[in-house]
Amino acid sequence: MEYNQIQELLKAVDASSVTKVRVKDGDFEITIEKQTAAAPVTYQMPMQAAPMPQMQAAAPAAPAAPASQPAAAPAASGNSQTVKSPMIGTFYRSSSPDKPPFINVGDEIRAGQVVCIIEAMKLFNEIESEVSGRVVKVLVDDASPVEYDQPLFLVEPA
Repeated sequence: MEYNQIQELLKAVDASSVTKVRVKDGDFEITIEKQTAAAPVTYQMPMQAAPMPQMQAAAPAAPAAPASQPAAAPAASGNSQTVKSPMIGTFYRSSSPDKPPFINVGDEIRAGQVVCIIEAMKLFNEIESEVSGRVVKVLVDDASPVEYDQPLFLVEPA
């Protein structure tokens, strides 16, 4: 499946009332899942067998380091909520290297506020917080690969 075909498929799903689409083409498989209600649209794209030529495979050991950090963090505050990654990709705290981060530890955020960007297949997706409160901890390093549902930030509810 070509990159422009995937883009058109994403646009079609986003504009329709369909909530889940799965396409299989040989060894390539893509699943697009749209959340209902007011939550932002999420796309899950697991790869079977070999990746497409324009994609680079993430190093398997890289996500292991951030995963060990969230285990210790929730013990500090029992009522913390987690902002999680809605997709697989590369995590960025700001819109470009010369811009300040969207949020920092100690910042007050509100539901719907952009907190980071996740790059997936050369598309930069703004990730919005689903919770309001004060940022307690950033759990992922800038420009690190992230997995679907991986914790990104700890937020103390307002």
